[in-house]
Amino acid sequence: MSASAAKVSKKELNSNHDGGDETSEKEQQEAIEHIDEVQNEIDRLNEQASEEILKVEQKYNKLRQPFFQKRSELIAKIPNFWVTTFVNHPQVSALLGEEDEEALHYLTRVEVTEFEDIKSGYRIDFYFDENMYFENKVLSKEIHLNESGDPTSKSTEIKWKPGKDLTSRSSQTPSKAGKKRQHEEPESFFTWFTDHSDSGADELGEVIKDDIWPNPLQYYLVPDMEDEEGEGEDEDEDEEGLDDIDEEGEDDGEEEEDDDGEDDDGEDD
Repeated sequence: MSASAAKVSKKELNSNHDGGDETSEKEQQEAIEHIDEVQNEIDRLNEQASEEILKVEQKYNKLRQPFFQKRSELIAKIPNFWVTTFVNHPQVSALLGEEDEEALHYLTRVEVTEFEDIKSGYRIDFYFDENMYFENKVLSKEIHLNESGDPTSKSTEIKWKPGKDLTSRSSQTPSKAGKKRQHEEPESFFTWFTDHSDSGADELGEVIKDDIWPNPLQYYLVPDMEDEEGEGEDEDEDEEGLDDIDEEGEDDGEEEEDDDGEDDDGEDD
């Protein structure tokens, strides 16, 4: 191939390549526009799915209510059910001082109620027997989400008896459960009812609503489950010890047989 022919061929290739770039850019732009249209359809379906899921949640939330009521009636037969449940929960126990724990011994019932549309918030009610700390029979806190999604909260004003306001004390001695999990002395658990500064970071409310309330029994039974696991470990250790003893016995038996065999050989000589 001549040099001129080679130049022509390279020029033609470059020309074709430039044309391909223009076509490719146009195709890419059209593809982007189509992707955007498809994405809009996906977003529309996601919104529709969210609405359908919300309807299903509302339906089953109503269906669960009789069972929650029955469970509350059964829990009422177990003394100190709720304080035990809170003490056994790692996040809640870290907030409990000794006096908080004492006050929670009067707690007889907890109820979590999601608002009818579910997405606008929830309320938590704590029912107490007559006690030495406050006059209230019920303490409640509500978390509200407005249309823009900004949270606000409101709660029952606690009517403390003289000298018994746990929230006004600078510090409390951590409960036994709290000592295991933190070194700093905790604020009072009851401060949660008066703290409306950051409803969006209301971790305690979320823990009670989403973790404890669906199945409080699992936390009430935590010590029993740990004891059972401990007993199982002890049994395993005992079995291992017996196995070691058996193996030592077998080794001793073998050594005695070897010694007897050596003695017999000596007598023959």
